[in-house]
Amino acid sequence: MDDTELHRERILRHVSPIITGRFLGYQASYTREVRVGRPLALAVFVAAGIAQLIGSLLRMKPARRTLKELRKGPEFLVTPVRLRDDLGQTYEIEMHGQLPQSALHRGDLVQVRTQPQADHTLPVKLMQVVNLTTMQPLTPRIPTRWSHLGPALLLQAAVGVTLLGAVLAAWLR
Repeated sequence: MDDTELHRERILRHVSPIITGRFLGYQASYTREVRVGRPLALAVFVAAGIAQLIGSLLRMKPARRTLKELRKGPEFLVTPVRLRDDLGQTYEIEMHGQLPQSALHRGDLVQVRTQPQADHTLPVKLMQVVNLTTMQPLTPRIPTRWSHLGPALLLQAAVGVTLLGAVLAAWLR
C-alpha cells in the first residue's frame, strides 16, 4: 500500500434529498449532452418543414437545421461539488449548469436539495442550494430541450401545424 492510499479521502454517495454541510469547493467541470428524443425531434422537424416549404414558395430563406443536429441536444456544464457534514463525512454532488462564482466560498455552511439521476452510477444532482452563511437561495440554470430547439424553429413548427390543420379542415368539409 502506498502513501496515497493511506490518506485517500472517502467520498460518499448521499441518498437523502437534503444535505447540510460545509462547502469544500468545486471539482473540474466538464460538459454533458442531453439527447432529444426521436419522436419530439421528428415532430418539430416535420412541422417546421411544412412552414419552411411554404416559405420557400414565397421566396423566403429560413435557416434549416438537420434532424441529426436537432437530436444531438444541448450541452450543459457539469461541476462536481464537495460538501463535508458535521460528522466529517465528505459528499460529492453533481451541479448541472452554473452559479455565480461569488455565490459560494470555501467553508460556507450550505443546505442543498438533491435528486437522484436516471443513471444510478452518477452522484445525486443538485437542484437548489441555500447558502446558510449569507442566507442566499441559489438555483443552477441549464439549457433545456426547448431552448435548444429555439424559438424560431418552434414558431415555424407552430405555423406548420396550423397550416396543416387548416388544409385538413378544408379538405374534410
